[in-house]
Amino acid sequence: MKVLQTLVRIYVDNLDSALAFYGNLLDVKCDLRFSYSEVGLELASVGQFLLLAGSEENLKLFRETQATLIVDSLDEFKKFLELNGAKIIRGPKIVPTGSNMTVAHSDGSIIEYVQHNY
Repeated sequence: MKVLQTLVRIYVDNLDSALAFYGNLLDVKCDLRFSYSEVGLELASVGQFLLLAGSEENLKLFRETQATLIVDSLDEFKKFLELNGAKIIRGPKIVPTGSNMTVAHSDGSIIEYVQHNY
């Protein structure tokens, strides 16, 4: 059970301009970009940032989530979190990059956990 990467979530209106800004800021290129048409969002990662773009209505459900953790085993984290007072809000479910779940930690923080399938 290991956290592979921690991503800070940034909610933006225009993904292309945000990618240019954060790419220049960090002097890195976009690591991953995809459409999540099921929820009307476009996402991209650049360095330690996860950029989420969409209409205000489509972003509303996701804005409360404070960070994304890329993990090696969603099942192991689910068991650990439930044993330690966390509440699973959404998922686990299949998403474009693998599977995810959104969790409320016992301190009230909302975190997305993702296991990539590549």
